[in-house]
Amino acid sequence: MKEAITFKEFQRMDLRVGRVLEAKDVPNSRNLILLKMDIGTEIKQMVAGIKGFYEPGDLIGKNMAVIVNLEARRVMGLESQGMILAAVEGEKPIILIPEKEVEPGTPIS
Repeated sequence: MKEAITFKEFQRMDLRVGRVLEAKDVPNSRNLILLKMDIGTEIKQMVAGIKGFYEPGDLIGKNMAVIVNLEARRVMGLESQGMILAAVEGEKPIILIPEKEVEPGTPIS
């Protein structure tokens, strides 16, 4: 387990449901997919290390849990403006998907 954080620190994370609008392989990358995510109030671009486990076309229209207030960072020259959440079983990422259909931007608590 990682170091404990306070509840106040946890509350700073903005977790929401995002819907994939576009998904495509990142050129020259073995494991990255570029996602355009509707998070309710805006569209964010996220780079995810899920290539080889998920096909980009299969992700379009899917809802998934995302962190939307991470500081942006560059990955292979592309800006990633958040992070999708996934369980990791061995090496395999398993994207966290809401059990029922909810609107993009719905808060996760």
